[in-house]
This record gives sequence, C-alpha cells and structure tokens, in this order.
Amino acid sequence: MTKSDLIEKVATQLNLPKGKAELIINCIFDSMEESLKDGQRIEIRGFGSFEIRRYKAYEGRNPRTGSPVGVNPKRLPFFKVGKELKERVNAGGAPVRASAPPPAPAASPAKDAAAHAPAKDSKPAATATPGAVAKKKKADGKSAPARGTDKSRA
Repeated sequence: MTKSDLIEKVATQLNLPKGKAELIINCIFDSMEESLKDGQRIEIRGFGSFEIRRYKAYEGRNPRTGSPVGVNPKRLPFFKVGKELKERVNAGGAPVRASAPPPAPAASPAKDAAAHAPAKDSKPAATATPGAVAKKKKADGKSAPARGTDKSRA
C-alpha cells in the first residue's frame, strides 16, 4: 500500500474529499516525524512502536577499493511490530509453508550443460572487488591470484 492508496482508503471510508483525507494523513505523518526528531518514542497499542536507535561512529571500508572510510554517528527510526498486529497478520495471511519447497523439475543433461556453459563471445571480468576475492577464497578454500599476476593470459 502506498501513501496515495492510504489517502484514497481514508477518503472512501470516512466519505471525505481526497484533499481533506490527504491533509489528515499528512498531519499524522508530520506529527510522527516531529516526535521522532525530538527523540520521543511513539507507541500505538495493538499496532507497534517507533523509536530512534542511535548508532556510534565506526570505520567502514569502501567495497570497491578496500580503503577505510569513516562513518559518522547516526540516528535511525526503528519500528517494532505489536503483538496484536503480528497475530492478526499471521491469522489472516496466506498459510506459511512448514516443509521445504517442492523440488524443481529435472532438466535433461544436455540442456543443463548448455545452460551452465559460458557463452562463446563472453569475456572474463577484468577486475574483481576485494569482497568478491574474499568470497572466492572462502568458497574455494584456496587463495585467488593477486591482480595482474595471472600470466596464463598472455
């Protein structure tokens, strides 16, 4: 549901013009935003609560270059769903699968090999990010060659 869907639903249920319904919705959201900016907690019984979580500054990494990057402290809104809403959603929603999904239909070996074979015109990636190299190391259990040291591509 989008904000405009919500406005339309309020207008229909309360028999109001869409303009008035939009003012009501905007007033509610603006009030909630102001409360959160002031550091106040918002609790709507049976629905859930909104609060601000504070995060300290830390040193992150640029995923492309691997160089350290300082991340400033921040405050982010956090929503915790209420018990009643959780129960109503679970009671009225689609049934949750308790077992594993059914197995995919088996493909013929020729089609399967063709689907996983590299294309003839495709070129290998020129560079890999440090994260991709770390994932490859972890998956293979081997270390990947350093950049620019692969002499097999002469």
